[in-house]
Amino acid sequence: MSRTPPLVWGLLCAGVIGVSFAGAILQHLSEIPPLMRASWRLQLTSLMLLPMAIWQYNSMDQESKNSLFEKNTLLIIIGSGIALAAHFGTWVTSLDHTTLAHSLLFVTSHPLLIIVGIALWYRRPHRLETWGAIIGLTGACITLLDVQTDGEVTLYGDFLAFLGAVAVVGYILAGKVLRSWMPIFVYAFPVTALSSILLIPASIVMDEQTAAFGWASSELLPWFLLLAFLAGIVGHTGLNACLRWVSPLTISVAVTLEPMIGAFVGWLFFDASVPGKWTWLGGPLLIIGMILVIKGGHSSDLSAEKGSVESE
Repeated sequence: MSRTPPLVWGLLCAGVIGVSFAGAILQHLSEIPPLMRASWRLQLTSLMLLPMAIWQYNSMDQESKNSLFEKNTLLIIIGSGIALAAHFGTWVTSLDHTTLAHSLLFVTSHPLLIIVGIALWYRRPHRLETWGAIIGLTGACITLLDVQTDGEVTLYGDFLAFLGAVAVVGYILAGKVLRSWMPIFVYAFPVTALSSILLIPASIVMDEQTAAFGWASSELLPWFLLLAFLAGIVGHTGLNACLRWVSPLTISVAVTLEPMIGAFVGWLFFDASVPGKWTWLGGPLLIIGMILVIKGGHSSDLSAEKGSVESE
């Protein structure tokens, strides 16, 4: 019988819904240029994370505090911040060049990218991972057929969302290294703050001509606060909190629902377009493929742990 408290399942649902609102709200705020839009979102999220980061830092033992300022730790944090900035910069820009459904499908396709890297450099993929990659890539190709039939879908926008998926892999890998000993807010605050700062010069280079901290006086501030709270605190922080009671596999599979929920949120609240017929066909295949890859990866990890125990 499961010992998971019932409220945790509510928190898991709230977390998935929270992250699913991000794309719709960011697309709705299109009057702010994309790179600065992403920066404002991350700036406000980092401000919300700061008090909790201070609290966790004060609770750490001295050895862990010293480890925070070691060269390797700082380099990984910087690399994670760069990856997160690249992720948000490309993804938010994609929302201005393709449909919400397409942007969400491609930006959440990173499990397919990870399995390619595993196959090339780490180990032979599990059978489910192989089939998942085949099904997922087939689904992605099918969704691209809407480029020919739907003027809102563009290869450029889909490619930017895909680059967002590529970039987030670096953020995920950095998190796997540091989160083994570093508290969540102590990790999330500097990475989020750094990424928000890095997007400012990128916005200037792209001649977006929007104030770096313009959210403070913007009439859109309530939207950005809602975005930072729903996606940053309820979403990502809530999902991380669930790890205490449920497996990473459960959370990873739940998050694959983001494209469907996000597209529905956009249609219901923000007048986003209904996905084209090829997206209806290819999108579920892409999601099924990602679930199989996640499940296969989990099975491989369990097999490796079992083999390690038996060899001892």
